[in-house]
This record gives sequence, C-alpha cells and structure tokens, in this order.
Amino acid sequence: MRFKTTLDQLRALAILEGISYLLFALTMPLKYMYEIALPNKIVGMIHGILFVAFCIWVLLVARKNKWSIGKTLVCLASSLFPFATFVVDARILKHEKNG
Repeated sequence: MRFKTTLDQLRALAILEGISYLLFALTMPLKYMYEIALPNKIVGMIHGILFVAFCIWVLLVARKNKWSIGKTLVCLASSLFPFATFVVDARILKHEKNG
C-alpha cells in the first residue's frame, strides 16, 4: 500500500491506531498486576499521538471528499472503541474514492 493520498494515510492511521488501542490489553496488566508502568506509558504516548493524527486526518479526508456529517462522526467515534477503526476501514474507508 502506498501512502500518497490522505485517504491512504487515513487507512494506515486507522489500522495503527486500532493496534495501539489493543496493546493496552497487554500493558494494563503489567501496570496494575505487576507494577511495571513503563510499557503502558510508552503505548499510551504512541496511542495518543495516533489518536490525534487519526482525528485530524478524518477531518481532512471528510472535507476533501465532502463527507456527510454522519459519516464523519462515525469515523471520528470509531477511535473511541477497540476494534472500531478496523471496522470503519473495512466498511467505509476501503470503498471510499480518493477525491
């Protein structure tokens, strides 16, 4: 996959943001059961950066492709739930045309 367009970049961010969210399933037990906080801090920082980048890219692509408010809000909301960015990528972004 090439990342030349903002849509391609958004699709990559959706996958990376989703993976970073799922990594908390590994780092949270380390933090709270074994008192090893560093992995959670690292994943948290990376996830935060990816979250913000994903939201910005959703807005950029939505504006460029003239998305409806509903589609834009669904894509933005997907960043709040585990696995949701994967679903949005498969059901919306994959079928979207570069505009």
